[in-house]
Amino acid sequence: MELLFYAVPLLMITLFGFAAFLLVRRARRISRTWQQGLTAQARCLRAYTTTRGGGGDSSVYTTLHHVYEFTTREGRTVRFDEENGPATVLEGDFVTVRYLPECPQRATALPPSRGKLALGTGCGLAFLGVATSFCIGFMIVAHAMFTEFTSPLP
Repeated sequence: MELLFYAVPLLMITLFGFAAFLLVRRARRISRTWQQGLTAQARCLRAYTTTRGGGGDSSVYTTLHHVYEFTTREGRTVRFDEENGPATVLEGDFVTVRYLPECPQRATALPPSRGKLALGTGCGLAFLGVATSFCIGFMIVAHAMFTEFTSPLP
């Protein structure tokens, strides 16, 4: 039973570490695309929203998606879906996208905003750090309690 108080927080710490890795990898990919990517004109084929939550007393979260299509310099037609784009882009609008030649399907229509990207990544990493610290603190307290209760009385 005591093992449960160590295994669950360690599993959570592992998941938080993986989430931090994905967050940093995404930020590096977007930053690299903004710095080194090629540009192309893309057409918005579709704009739609997805929702999650809303069960019982929980909040509803809505995410705006855009589906864009563009042609690379090599003549390849690429279609991609991007979340959290500007609400002012409607179906049929033309926008500038940036893409890396080796993976044009990971293009972005988001305008370069390094400060916003750094702030969002930093806040996400700070949240994951606090959650990891909480798990470590929980394991320390659990260990102290188990040690206290298993030590022989004087």
